[in-house]
Amino acid sequence: MSPEELVTDFCAEWKNGSAETIASYFGEDAVYHNIPMDPIVGRTEILKFLEGFISAFGGIEFTIHHQSANGSTVLNERTDRFDLGDKHVVLPVMGIFEIADSKIVAWRDYFDLAPINKLLAG
Repeated sequence: MSPEELVTDFCAEWKNGSAETIASYFGEDAVYHNIPMDPIVGRTEILKFLEGFISAFGGIEFTIHHQSANGSTVLNERTDRFDLGDKHVVLPVMGIFEIADSKIVAWRDYFDLAPINKLLAG
């Protein structure tokens, strides 16, 4: 599977996957960094984050608008949609994925926290 195919499959996994299936895409020492927040290091810590995130937000779906690969680095522009109770978040995101040995070893997402903060402020 190419790095681009791996990232496409990973993004699709968010719709119906579990924290465990999503975390399985990461290498053991991977780094997941939502740029407005602190990075999460290691698949075990990423899994813990995913368990909390998925339990708090339902209906998570990534829609990829543009995606490009340069060797083992994949960039995608996408819209992430998720729910918190009866409220919906639509979040434009730019993601960068670094792939090694068919695993994500680094994932950085750039986005504005304002839509999430607005939802949480309620």
